[in-house]
Amino acid sequence: MSPGESARAARQPQHYAPRPPQHPRLSLQRRAPSTLRRHLERAAGRFAVLLTADLAAFAILRELYRSIGEDDLLGAWIGDAVQQLLPAGYLEGWQYALALVLGLIVTGNYGAGDQRRNPARLFWGCALATALPLWAPLWDRGLGLVLVQFSVTTSAVWLGLVAIRFAIDVVDARVVNRTPAASRTIFIGAARECADLASRPAFTPRGDYVVLGFVDTAAIPNSRAVGGLGDLPSLIQQHGVETVVICGHLSDVELRNVVEQCIAAGCHLLSVPRTFELAGVQPSVVWNRGQPLVELTAQTLKAQQLAIKRVADVAGAALGLLVTAPLLLLLAVIIKLDSRGPILFRQERIGSGGRRFNVLKFRTMGDGVSDERHRRLVSQMMRGDDGVGEPAADGRPVFKLTQDDRVTRVERWLPRMSLDELPQLVNVLRGDMSLVGPRPPLPYEFEAYDHWQFDRLQVKPGITGLWQVSGRNLLTYRQMCELDVSYVRGWSLWLDIRILLRTVPVVLFNSGRAA
Repeated sequence: MSPGESARAARQPQHYAPRPPQHPRLSLQRRAPSTLRRHLERAAGRFAVLLTADLAAFAILRELYRSIGEDDLLGAWIGDAVQQLLPAGYLEGWQYALALVLGLIVTGNYGAGDQRRNPARLFWGCALATALPLWAPLWDRGLGLVLVQFSVTTSAVWLGLVAIRFAIDVVDARVVNRTPAASRTIFIGAARECADLASRPAFTPRGDYVVLGFVDTAAIPNSRAVGGLGDLPSLIQQHGVETVVICGHLSDVELRNVVEQCIAAGCHLLSVPRTFELAGVQPSVVWNRGQPLVELTAQTLKAQQLAIKRVADVAGAALGLLVTAPLLLLLAVIIKLDSRGPILFRQERIGSGGRRFNVLKFRTMGDGVSDERHRRLVSQMMRGDDGVGEPAADGRPVFKLTQDDRVTRVERWLPRMSLDELPQLVNVLRGDMSLVGPRPPLPYEFEAYDHWQFDRLQVKPGITGLWQVSGRNLLTYRQMCELDVSYVRGWSLWLDIRILLRTVPVVLFNSGRAA
C-alpha cells in the first residue's frame, strides 16, 4: 500500500468491536424530545385559550361599562353612579387589559390543573391588576374614593373571569372532544387501586388525561393490565405515553427505576400522595378537579426551559462565530502552513439519546496518525485505574496524554486556551451540541458504559460543562462522569449561566489543563 493510500485509510472511520444491543434507556431518551414538545404545545395552547377568554371577558365588561355609564342601559341614576365610581377612560382603555394579564401571570393563573379555575387565585390577580392603574389617582382623588373604585372594579372583573373560566370547563366537558389534546396516561399500581383512581373526576373522559391502561405491580400481572413493571419502557414506546401516574406502593428500587425511565422519556410523572424520599426530584402538589397529585417531574417547565436554551444556543453560537471569524481565519492559515492535511478534524462522538455525530475541531495532530495510545489510556481510566495519569509540569497526575508525539509544532499550544474547540460552534448551530452540557463520549467509551452513565446522554453534549470548570484533566474519568450526571439531574438555565461565567477564567488562565 502506498503512503497516500495509508493516509487515506487512516482517515476512514475506525471499525470498532460489534456494538452491544441498544440499551432500553436510549430508546426512551430518543422519544423524550417529541414528548417534551407535546408538553410545551399543550401548555402554549392552554395559555392561548385562557388569554383569549380573559380578554373576551374584559371586552364584555368594557361594553357593559359603556352601555350602563353612557347609554343609561339601567337608568340615568345608575349610569351617573357608575361614571362617578369609575371615571371615564378607566375601563375603556386597553391599558387595564395589559395590567390584568400581567396580574394573572404573576399570581399563577395560567398554570395547569385547578390553578386556572381557582377563584381565590383569580381574585388576587384581579386585585393586583386593579391596583396598578390606581396609583396615580390615589393622590388626586383621595384614599376613600380610590378604595371604592378598587373594590368595585376588582369585584366586577373577578366575577367576569370566574364565570368565563368555568364556562370554558363546561364547553370542554360537554361540547369539545378533548381526547386528542389530552395527555396519554398509564397508571402503575395494583388493579384495585388503579381502578379506583381512574374513576375519580381528575381522570374522567375528555379531561386533561386519557387513560390507556395500568401497569400491575404484582409478580404475576392482572389479565386486565397492559403489562408488568418490566414492560414499562416498551409500553411508553408502544403507546406514546406522556404521563405516568403512580397509584400504588413501589419499593425504593422499583420507584427509582420508574423515575429514571420516565425522566429519560420526557414523561410527566405524577403520584397519588404518599410518604417518600427520593434524590433527584422535588415533589410538588398539583390539584386537578379536587384530586391532589404529587408531581415528581415538571416536564412542561423543562420543555419551556429547553426551548429557551436552544434559542440561547443558536444566538450564542452565531454571535461567537461572528466575533471570532478573524481569529478562525488566522488559525486556519497557521494550521495549513504548519503541516499537511485538512484544517478541521472530524471525530465521531455520541450525542443525546446515543445518536452519533461528527464533532469539529481544529486539527492538532499529524494527518493520518493512529489513536491507539489514546484508546489504551481511556480504556485504563474506564476500568478505574487512577494510576494511569501522566505527570503535568507541577508533578500532579493529569488524566490525558501530556507527552503526545502526534501533536504538531504549532498546534501544540492551541488546546491550552481551547482554541481548537471553536469550530464546535458550528455543531451547536447544527443542533448536535449545546453551549453547555456533558462532554460527548467517544464510541469506545459509550460501548463500555455502565448503566448509570447513560444518564449523561439525556441532554445534548456541550462545548463547556460542569466537568470543564471543576478540574478538567485533573479529575479521574469516574469523577468526570459523576459531574456530568450531576449536571443532567440538577440542570437549570441558571446552572448553565453559572457554568458559562466560570468558563471564562478557566480558559483564560488554563485552569485544569496539562500545560
